[in-house]
Amino acid sequence: MANPNKAKGTGWESAVRDYLNARLGLVDEFGKFLDPFSALNVRRPAQEGAADVGDVHAVPFILECKNVKSPAVPTFLRQAEVEAHHAGFPYGVAVVKSARLNVRRGKVHFTVRTWTRVRLSLGMCSRHFADRYSFTVSTRGLNTGRWYFTTEVEDFALLLADIRRNRNPQ
Repeated sequence: MANPNKAKGTGWESAVRDYLNARLGLVDEFGKFLDPFSALNVRRPAQEGAADVGDVHAVPFILECKNVKSPAVPTFLRQAEVEAHHAGFPYGVAVVKSARLNVRRGKVHFTVRTWTRVRLSLGMCSRHFADRYSFTVSTRGLNTGRWYFTTEVEDFALLLADIRRNRNPQ
């Protein structure tokens, strides 16, 4: 790949995809899908140009993955929500790489609106939801459009498994 920044971004997207597939038990010990046709497999879709559909699809989330030195989280979240809309998914979140740390320590950021909708879909109170998935809140000034909740990729995998179990009870 000629562009080193693109290669860095692609590597991060692939690492997030592979980690989530492994944590959710969707792949075997060799990284091959157990059911290649399952809609629940975490995938990197082909780029769509002007109507981009996100970097990684983890039903029901679109993940906008970023590997940058200076994250602009509110901007990334706006981009994730637009891309979720383009893809027809209910939630868009930003996943930002933490320098020199394992993929499981990457940061997953939610807008206040997305955090609330996900929490309500699970029928959990705010305190229990924040504690179970280790969310912290960032309030930047009085502009609530710049506020967001953050957890790690490892805890996001647990949240994703719980949402999927809640939508498809056994």
